[in-house]
Amino acid sequence: MALLELKNLIKDFGGLRAVNDITLHIEKGEIFGLIGPNGAGKTTIFNCINNYYPFTSGDILFKGKSIKGLKTHTICHLGIARTFQIVKPLARMTVLENVTAAAFCRIKTIKDARDEAHRVLEFCNLSSEKDKLAKSLPIGGRKRLEIARTLATRPEFLLLDETAAGLNPTELDEAIELIKRIKDSGVTIFIIEHIMKVIMSISDRIHAINFGETIAEGTPREVAANPAVIEAYLGDEYA
Repeated sequence: MALLELKNLIKDFGGLRAVNDITLHIEKGEIFGLIGPNGAGKTTIFNCINNYYPFTSGDILFKGKSIKGLKTHTICHLGIARTFQIVKPLARMTVLENVTAAAFCRIKTIKDARDEAHRVLEFCNLSSEKDKLAKSLPIGGRKRLEIARTLATRPEFLLLDETAAGLNPTELDEAIELIKRIKDSGVTIFIIEHIMKVIMSISDRIHAINFGETIAEGTPREVAANPAVIEAYLGDEYA
């Protein structure tokens, strides 16, 4: 049984169909990539999974059970966490306080939540930044903090939305290493990414969409060579 399944997922915004009949499955332990040009509907799919937007039709199953209509916080408690493209930490709180707040998803006491936050910050190589205000971190630090906050909820399934965007080459390598460590810790990952170095080097399988519709799925090598994917990114003269 797949850990997460999308079955004929459709999302309409008025007369605009942003996601059109997407079906896919993600197995436990995978890193599953989602690619497509800007505006293809990638983040909308993530927003449907955690019910940031209710979807129009179809279904989403987690561990074989539908999560359609569940509240966003309930979906998080089930074990699905996510990051956002535009990171918005609790700016006037410290890095440690940000992660401690997220830990209360599972933990009841301040001491245990703070202990969990210290553990997650160590895992994410953010311990040295723990007493800094979140708003003072550079983009690379804020992206890492965004991931740390999700990990503090102890997810089984993690949605990563362009966590490598805006990073310099060194930070990019560190992000790839962190994502691999998260997978090795037992968390299944569904990742949106435009930087091909990231998505091609870490994904077990990739699903490509354009105009809200599936155009390809397979291994990174198979998807990179698919004419429909090449056309979507570079134009039909390259396909």
